[in-house]
Amino acid sequence: MGLLRTMMPPKIQLLAVLAFGVAMLFIENQIQKLEESRAKLERTIARHQVAEVEQRHSEDSGRESSPLSEKDDMVIIYNRVPKTASTSFTNIAYDLCGKNRFHVLHINTTKNNPVMSLQDQVRFVRNITSWREMKPGFYHGHVAYLDFSKYSAKSKPMYINVVRDPIERLVSYYYFLRFGDDYRPGLRRRKQGDKKTFDECVSSGGSDCAPEKLWLQIPFFCGHHSECWNAGSRWALEQAKFNLVNEYLLVGVTEELEDFIMILEAALPRFFKGATDLYRTGKKSHLRKTTEKKPPTKETISKLQQSNIWKMENEFYEFALEQFQFVRAHAVREKDGELFVLAQSFFYEKIYPKVS
Repeated sequence: MGLLRTMMPPKIQLLAVLAFGVAMLFIENQIQKLEESRAKLERTIARHQVAEVEQRHSEDSGRESSPLSEKDDMVIIYNRVPKTASTSFTNIAYDLCGKNRFHVLHINTTKNNPVMSLQDQVRFVRNITSWREMKPGFYHGHVAYLDFSKYSAKSKPMYINVVRDPIERLVSYYYFLRFGDDYRPGLRRRKQGDKKTFDECVSSGGSDCAPEKLWLQIPFFCGHHSECWNAGSRWALEQAKFNLVNEYLLVGVTEELEDFIMILEAALPRFFKGATDLYRTGKKSHLRKTTEKKPPTKETISKLQQSNIWKMENEFYEFALEQFQFVRAHAVREKDGELFVLAQSFFYEKIYPKVS
């Protein structure tokens, strides 16, 4: 090949390089178009499925149907925060759903917008509560918390979630937009080609690493109120804390994901039986890792930590971590370096009247 190149005139070499470059751009453009077409097809199929559910619900509303058993009449919503190991955890659910006989459904919102319109909120609540064929169901997606009681729903789903150190989450997301991950390495990302490091971005005051980009975990837990998305809102922080304690069955942390899975398996074996062993030994558990991620310097971290937004997001993260560690302390014990789930510690006695 080298000999052939030396024999080619410079103009021919230049034309060959240009032709190769044009071909590569054309291929990348075609791949991008295929991805866009696939996304449009998925949205069309999803809308059709929602329409079918609503049609079925209207037809079944006049007929009585046998009630589902308590263990099957169950819905879990995992309104996953981006870049918190959510794909790793969701893969566990996909691997278990066939064996444990439950359904997994991805909530695909247009442009990954976590806030639904009012009409979509009503549709979503109606679908979740009335779609008998999909119970027991595990729903996951990048959507903000939604209070089902606001819509007079007959039953409420169980919410779960995972949070992460806010700066680590932002750094991971920053590099993910530029280099992607090992889950779909060939997919062209929105910021592909931008080689600027996170440190350089912070130093130059870039928008992709601004403190406002840290404001995400609080609004995801706060919900669909306008104030939730007002970066730096103390009200949003307190509402997020309230929802975490009162509306979520369990909120784990990325740094202790295995413990989170272990507790879920103990509490909800209908869904998560076998999840801990699968996480430890399965091939998909650690599948998604951001490529080319470089840890920020102490100077970069210190600069971000000066903002009130970081202080609030970090306060929420530490609050969630404290709650999780409290739950874990009462659910598992450590022995010889291994964690074990505690057996049932309550029973009933002095039951009257006596049964003859």
